[in-house]
Amino acid sequence: MLILIMSGRATKRDGPPTPVTGKELTEVEEITVMLDVLIEELQRRGAIDKKEYKRLVAMRLHEISKAKAFEELDEEL
Repeated sequence: MLILIMSGRATKRDGPPTPVTGKELTEVEEITVMLDVLIEELQRRGAIDKKEYKRLVAMRLHEISKAKAFEELDEEL
């Protein structure tokens, strides 16, 4: 059984590390994929609604972006 770990390498539970033959992913790309898989699995099990989740994420990102912009303006004044 293979397990993907954050270093971008796959390892067997009882064996030596096996290098991934594809392109090395960045940590951000790996985390993005992990979150996508988690969201899809939660949706498949009926725990969340994917459209509602995406709407909430968009709203939160907008709020954070606005707050950062106001902080920058406040620092300039």
